[in-house]
Amino acid sequence: MRLAFCGNDNASAYNISAGVLRNVCFVDALNLVPHVFLLFITFPILFIGWGSQSSKVQIHHNTWLHFPGHNLRWILTFTLLFVHVCEIAEGIVSDTQMKSRHLHLFLPAIMGFVAATVSIVYYHNIETSNFPKLLLALFLYWIMAFVTKTIKLVRYCQDGVPFSQLRFCITGIMVILYGLLMAVEINVIRVRRYVFFMNPQKVKPPEDLQDLGVRFLQPFVNLLSKATYWWMNTLIISAHKKPVDLKAIGKLPIAMRALTNYVCLREAYEEQKVITGPCDCAFGRPILLSSTFRYLADLLGFAGPLCISGIVKDPSNSYLSSEEFLRNVYVLAVLLFLALILQRTFLQASYYVTTETGINLRGALLAMIYNKILRLSTSNLSMGEMTLGQINNLVAIETNQLMWFLFLCPNLWAMPVQIIMGVILLYNLLGVSALVGAAVIVLLAPIQYFIATKLAEAQKSTLDYSTERLKKTNEILKGIKLLKLYAWEHIFCKSVEETRMKELTSLKTFALHTSLSIFMNAAIPIAAVLATFVTYAYTNDRPLQPAQAFASLSLFHILVTPLFLLSTVVRFAVKAIVSVQKLNEFLLSDEIGGDSWRGVDSSVPYESCKKHTGLVSSSITVFFLFKKCFVVFTITIGQMTMIVGQVGCGKSSLLLAILGEMQTLEGKVHWSNSVSVCSRNRYSVAYAAQKPWLLNATVEENIIFGSPFNKQRYKAVTDACSLQPDIDLLPFGDQTEIGERGINLSGGQRQRICVARALYQNTNIVFLDDPFSALDIHLSDHLMQEGILKFLQEDKRTLVLVTHKLQYLPHADWIIAMKDGMVLREGTLKDIQNKDVELYEHWKTLMNRQDQELEKTTLERKTLRRAMYPRESKSQLEDEDEEEEEEEDEDDNMSTVLRLRTKMPWKTCWRYLTSGGFFLLFLMIFSKLLKHSVIVAIDYWLATWTSIDNANEARNFRICSGNLMMLELNETYHVAVFSILSGAGIVLCLITSLTVEWMGLTAAKNLHHNLLNKIILGPIRFFDMTPLGLILNRFSADTNIIDQHIPPTLESLTRSTLLCLSAIGMISYATPWFLVALVPLGIAFYFIQKYFRVASKDLQELDDSTQLPLLCHFSETAEGLTTIRAFGHESRFKQRMLELTDTNNIAYLFLSAANRWLEVRTDYLGACIVLTAAVTSITEGPHSGFVGLGLLYALTITNYLNWVVRNLADLEVQMGAVKKVHSFLNMESENYEGYLDPSQVPKDWPKEGEIKIENLCVRYENNLKPVLKHVKAYIKPGQKVGICGRTGSGKSSLSLAFFRMVDIFDGRIVIDGIDISKLPLHTLRSRLSIILQDPILFSGSIRFNLDPECKCTDDRLWEALEIAQLKNMVKSLPGGLDAMVTEGGENFSVGQRQLFCLARAFVRKSSILIMDEATASIDMATENILQKVVMTAFADRTVVTIAHRVHTILTADLVIVMKRGNILEYDTPENLLSQEDGIFASFVRADM
Repeated sequence: MRLAFCGNDNASAYNISAGVLRNVCFVDALNLVPHVFLLFITFPILFIGWGSQSSKVQIHHNTWLHFPGHNLRWILTFTLLFVHVCEIAEGIVSDTQMKSRHLHLFLPAIMGFVAATVSIVYYHNIETSNFPKLLLALFLYWIMAFVTKTIKLVRYCQDGVPFSQLRFCITGIMVILYGLLMAVEINVIRVRRYVFFMNPQKVKPPEDLQDLGVRFLQPFVNLLSKATYWWMNTLIISAHKKPVDLKAIGKLPIAMRALTNYVCLREAYEEQKVITGPCDCAFGRPILLSSTFRYLADLLGFAGPLCISGIVKDPSNSYLSSEEFLRNVYVLAVLLFLALILQRTFLQASYYVTTETGINLRGALLAMIYNKILRLSTSNLSMGEMTLGQINNLVAIETNQLMWFLFLCPNLWAMPVQIIMGVILLYNLLGVSALVGAAVIVLLAPIQYFIATKLAEAQKSTLDYSTERLKKTNEILKGIKLLKLYAWEHIFCKSVEETRMKELTSLKTFALHTSLSIFMNAAIPIAAVLATFVTYAYTNDRPLQPAQAFASLSLFHILVTPLFLLSTVVRFAVKAIVSVQKLNEFLLSDEIGGDSWRGVDSSVPYESCKKHTGLVSSSITVFFLFKKCFVVFTITIGQMTMIVGQVGCGKSSLLLAILGEMQTLEGKVHWSNSVSVCSRNRYSVAYAAQKPWLLNATVEENIIFGSPFNKQRYKAVTDACSLQPDIDLLPFGDQTEIGERGINLSGGQRQRICVARALYQNTNIVFLDDPFSALDIHLSDHLMQEGILKFLQEDKRTLVLVTHKLQYLPHADWIIAMKDGMVLREGTLKDIQNKDVELYEHWKTLMNRQDQELEKTTLERKTLRRAMYPRESKSQLEDEDEEEEEEEDEDDNMSTVLRLRTKMPWKTCWRYLTSGGFFLLFLMIFSKLLKHSVIVAIDYWLATWTSIDNANEARNFRICSGNLMMLELNETYHVAVFSILSGAGIVLCLITSLTVEWMGLTAAKNLHHNLLNKIILGPIRFFDMTPLGLILNRFSADTNIIDQHIPPTLESLTRSTLLCLSAIGMISYATPWFLVALVPLGIAFYFIQKYFRVASKDLQELDDSTQLPLLCHFSETAEGLTTIRAFGHESRFKQRMLELTDTNNIAYLFLSAANRWLEVRTDYLGACIVLTAAVTSITEGPHSGFVGLGLLYALTITNYLNWVVRNLADLEVQMGAVKKVHSFLNMESENYEGYLDPSQVPKDWPKEGEIKIENLCVRYENNLKPVLKHVKAYIKPGQKVGICGRTGSGKSSLSLAFFRMVDIFDGRIVIDGIDISKLPLHTLRSRLSIILQDPILFSGSIRFNLDPECKCTDDRLWEALEIAQLKNMVKSLPGGLDAMVTEGGENFSVGQRQLFCLARAFVRKSSILIMDEATASIDMATENILQKVVMTAFADRTVVTIAHRVHTILTADLVIVMKRGNILEYDTPENLLSQEDGIFASFVRADM
């Protein structure tokens, strides 16, 4: 057929005798002119790229959208494009009715489509390059297009074309659209004064766009980029090359920052004083916008079933009226495609807006909570009205509950609309029988809610057991050395396993309810469809049509989603109400009084503080009612005031009262207004609390505490507090992180850092609350002399010191003695000596009493050194390994990293699946495949049934009664098979969901069991090298992921994947041509998932890693509230909190945007699959039943494609937990087997206690140097042996060698004639006794701590306690032997704990006792008890003492002096002391 613009079949087509504008073809040609004009003008400009250099300000490229009516223009252009598509379709459909091709029917429309596309591209480039004069071309185009379309419309009106004709409607709409676009253009010219004006208006880019640190561009990009998240491409592609870090995601835009949202929320809150109203005021608009998007998406969702119905009916005739045009199957296919694209775009827009609003709300709430914490009354915290746990819950749980509720909020009002619309459409299609199906869904919905509440309960009880298990595991790990030395690891392991069994029982309940929930979700649509179609078959005379069947199937799928979500939304709504109540209570709780009497902080550089001669003598006067007693006294500036008194007399409370932290019943604190010579921070007080409080920061940051750094001052302070030796031990010196997330320091070290912080601050006043409590005598003296008398007194600073060390009273300028909340005496020491002789004498006896203090510092440093050494050696080894690896693959480093980052951890997945057992794995795979086969069979049978009925319908009127009978039988047969298949499908849904959960539980059980046993049996070196937190993480976070997160992800992944595969299979079966189109779609899908997975993993890790510092900051602020307020540093801490909140929010926002990026793309791919399936099925024209089936499955793909990728990404992250657990499972265990059978070892071995050490060589690991070299010694039965030497001489290594805790690679130890290397480990360790340096007690009863194996009688235990001089103390406790010991034995003093360890060693009745520096951490009195017991109770036993202080082994029978793994001296103490130049003699002299 030849082509012609006006066609060849009508001679009058080119006739213009009636007037040019009366010729239809000419009018259509006229419509081409504006489009050609625009293309002619804009193409050169677009290619030359004019104006790309015109933007003077450095801003994000392609993001500055500053023309008015920007969004309206994009919406109008998209509408215009859609109308052009309709015009093209109408033209082509009309053209098919003609005898020859009439190009004028569709060519102008095609050109219009191209011109509209170019117009928006052109506009975008003009706007981003800020060259507004070029908008004139668009202005002219809109005028010309408007005029030509108006001529066409007028022409139709004159010809009397009716309104029902589609061509008339399209032309009318276009006139309106071009008119509106012209108005938008005029508005731009008017507002910005471009083109016709002399002085165009100058505009500045928003602040965010000038800041190149802002990378989150969603609020600033154009509408198309907003809808498709196109701006995210850069990040997602770059993630493939290098990991996404905080620098890559940048800062939050100003409007989304916590401070901005906090200001909005606070203003609204101050008016109403209830949190709900302000939330609506501050965040109501975005919620409304999100709900609108949601409504539009839900309404467009019904286009699917309606279009399926239309396409399956397949009418053959096509007319040009609007109604008939919409019946054209190809038109319906395109409309379905467009409806899907729009629906998914609106849905993702709704999700994004709610996510952004939720994050903004959370940021604002966190800022509000933090602000409140900083003003909280201290009595609230100390009286237990508001605990730290409650505050942490508010931050971590309640704010998240509200955020999640906001995410689900649009569902609340969208769901009823969706349900009502669905039921109406179903009723329209199937009549009354549809209501039966809907009733099934509605009746089963409450069961869903019931299951959801049970799920929450099961999760709570699981959490309780999990906490208990972790507590026990933590105890095991902390005391692992003791457990191994006493061979008790299996007893404690059994205890953890018992708790784990309870946890698993709870997990089984959780798994059961999870699988029931999954089952309900899958089974409800099957049950509803079964009920509906069976009812329809028996109540209707007309057979079921394919169009009805598949449209209603699709509607049922739509209906189930809101009902399934309903239970979740209701649950979250209830939780949100509770959270709101808790927040309201918290925000209305008591605050401290206004501190107008003390100003705000203002940092002063130290350089400005010159030496000054003195200060105007002035004071703080305190007068108030305190503990119902009046307190009146004055603290003079520049002097040292000491407050003394017994424990609990109110010394600390007095300091807090002066700081305004206590509730003042009466009276006031008057601070002097004198101005000092040096402009210090007059009103902030340097305060060191009794309980040391540190930040999770470096040592240096803890000391300078936000003040400017002054090297000289810093050094003076660290020297005064004797911190330098401790700092030298830390791996990175004073840049080492300490606190919760860093290295744990001892109490004394923490105390000294807090004192250093108070000394370093440049304040007039220093308050020190009992700074010597955790320090030994030497350090206390040093701090007093260097820190207080020298450093503070030289600076003429006012010092208030609370202390129990009365020997420092002579240094005080003023003394306040307190008793029962009253000032008993005040004055100088001389005044008190004169006025109260009795009190002075009492003090004097206390001052002169010998200070039998423990040598805490050396012990603390030793502990720190021990903690640091293995870490350093480990990191050194790791560094070496890394260097070697780097050298090996430096060439293909980049490609390897890329390969590893994009590769799915299939090996780990296989390990996880097989750890659940091969039988369960087979059962899961088999049941899954069978279930999906049955579900496909149900739909296939429905297609066959409806197609046959359809074919038979025409003949129904011409058959006799016999045949009618046949038809009814046929109907019954179809219904029966359909019912059987549906029943089987429902049963299989339950079986599959149960098998996945069952397999997950078995895998979790086996992995935890193997991990616990592997760790318990691990060598002691492993525990020295591996941080405790790292091991605990495997039992907490990783085990939790394996227990609760992997099974549902795996279930969802397999379900989504099999649904997609069965859908593709079904469409391909219905229309084989679909496979051709599937290839490009498959390639696109592969790349989308590949890029997304990598970026998602990085963003997930960023979100997790930025959450912890935020939570830590809240808890550390609540703990150190008094200190922060005393220093006046509230604003600095607020600023830090806002930064941490914004960092966490930006990570979460990017993660959410990445999810939207994926979903938009997979949804569009799904829409393409639907379009392809529709077009191929229409073209091939098979049975209409199978067309419906193909389309139904194509529609399900759109829902499940993104779940496949999301679940893949989640599984990849979660498999990291399995990988970490497996890395521990590959660790070598200790060799517990021996050459001798336990039965061959005499029951009373070792009876004598004779020890022979023959040529012993010991090392910690194969790759390390020996720590003992060829050691030889002989210890007679019953001898008391002392071993001494400097740190690192090998003393402790020798004690560990007796228990084979270290690698004996040469030589041997023979005890009572048996070589210990031949004994089973358990036998050896259970027959020896040891008392360690650190006393370790476990939570449980005293009986359990002394005898966990429950082998001894009570008399034996009491005897042991009597020997350890603890009998009376234990008898006084409630329960006696069954009295409880708290975690770590915190309810006993260190000395008492060590005596319990002594009793424990005695209970064992072993003939050999080893004491490894057992007296190092106890005071003199306890040490004397210990020595006495060893000499009497252990008189007949062999005792080997590793000495911490040499004088403890002067009474020994034999002394061994070691150095660098060798024995240097070996003799009786008397003989060694007689050698004056000997090492032992020098040790004794140094220890005197």
